[in-house]
Amino acid sequence: MPGSARARRQRSEPLDDDERTLEELGYTQQLHRRMGAFGTFSASLSAISIMSGTLLLLGYGLNSGGPAVVVWGWLAVGPPVLCLAAALAEITSRYPTSGGLYYMARQLGGERWSWYTGWLNLLGLLGGIAAQGYGIATFTAAWANLQFGHVPTPGSLLILYAVVLALHAALNLLGTRLMNVLTSLSAWWHLAGAVVITGALTLVPSHHQPAGFVFSEFTNNTGWSSPVYVVLLGTLLPCFALAGYDTSAHLSEETSGASVAAARGIVRSVAVSWIAGGILLGALLFAVQDYATTLGSRTGVPVAQIFLDALGVATAKTLLLVIIVAQFLCGYTVTAATSRMIYAFARDGALPGSARWRKVGRRTAIPANAVWLAAGVAFVLALPSLYSATAFSAVTAISVVGFTPAYAIPVLLRLRHRDRFTPGPWHLGRWSRPIGWVAVLWAAGATVLFLLPQSGPVTAATFNYTPVALLVALVMAALWWRVGHRSYGVPRSSTANAHDQAHHIMEAP
Repeated sequence: MPGSARARRQRSEPLDDDERTLEELGYTQQLHRRMGAFGTFSASLSAISIMSGTLLLLGYGLNSGGPAVVVWGWLAVGPPVLCLAAALAEITSRYPTSGGLYYMARQLGGERWSWYTGWLNLLGLLGGIAAQGYGIATFTAAWANLQFGHVPTPGSLLILYAVVLALHAALNLLGTRLMNVLTSLSAWWHLAGAVVITGALTLVPSHHQPAGFVFSEFTNNTGWSSPVYVVLLGTLLPCFALAGYDTSAHLSEETSGASVAAARGIVRSVAVSWIAGGILLGALLFAVQDYATTLGSRTGVPVAQIFLDALGVATAKTLLLVIIVAQFLCGYTVTAATSRMIYAFARDGALPGSARWRKVGRRTAIPANAVWLAAGVAFVLALPSLYSATAFSAVTAISVVGFTPAYAIPVLLRLRHRDRFTPGPWHLGRWSRPIGWVAVLWAAGATVLFLLPQSGPVTAATFNYTPVALLVALVMAALWWRVGHRSYGVPRSSTANAHDQAHHIMEAP
């Protein structure tokens, strides 16, 4: 394992700064540090993926409020999400480990906080894999419809989804060096692709919608009568599209200069995605030729119909391929982040069969079993798509209600226990508390919102099974806590241990 802490110790060489920081946090270096600052930024940018979450849920947004809610919802949701990302980045700078959120919660709040934070984070990541993979399947099916006249069915989409998951897993087994290349490629592909699509939709069509359509057209196909409720439901698009930035934290043990690079990667990826995604959405909405045709597209993907109507068949197929490649790279990155979370959680004894999931390949330094577990559970999450018309939006909501509270819990604990936190090299200074409280309040509201029904009336076909998935995850966490929490052991950082010792001295008679 050249370059690893183990190899250094065998050669009696001193640890570098990253390895020393990791050792202070209670771990030894096992993964290869082959990612730089741009690599970790690219990983979070790829996981967020403006051409994945933004475009996957465009049809949902057009039905749940229409263009007005898509545009204004995007503008409104960006700032609180950026606050949450910045607050989380500050804590990541102090605790740059693969465990990410649950490790932070352990240092700031204790084992039980850590345990449930980890399970929520894992639910969000698994939901993210499922949403990205199923989205790739739907866009690929839309391309096949234009190219071959193929009409997708729930069964064929599920098969295609399984193939996508298997490819993501197989590529993840090839090592960190490939990951660094693919995540960097993904960042450039996303940004260049967004520029190409925006340029084509701006310059080619002979007709564009007026500003009044883009900024004020309201559509309600949800089945609910309350416009306020519909507007709130429509914010699922930006909430899902701007999630996944914790990828930089999960890859921090594979990043050089992680204390700064991972924190910057989190904040910069959200800022860039918010700006670029807003421009891309605006270009798509202005290019809509026929609203009813877009919503009822035979391809099953409104974005494909916008391309078809505005740019023609040949260009539409080409741009769909650009999007599919971007989405595939996004899914690959999310799978990597999830496998690292599983590896770290198992390393600390939090999962059933932890000994299996924490194994790392000697040659590749990749947790292969964790990779396959992530793909397998993601496949199960998408099985309701065989009978549920709203399964995809439910899977995206699962991702949001897993990610959002998991992001917010370490921030809340940091606000409640100021004396337990020593800022790392990257910090918010005097803005830490106000930004943190905005982040926590926003996260609480968003979590509750996406547990509510998304389509009415509620039937077996429209049921939002997000609360069921969340309940299953929490019940599993609670049951396993009773049985297996004695094996759970997240190391205490040297700073936390020093604080505990000082606290006990002060309390001693």
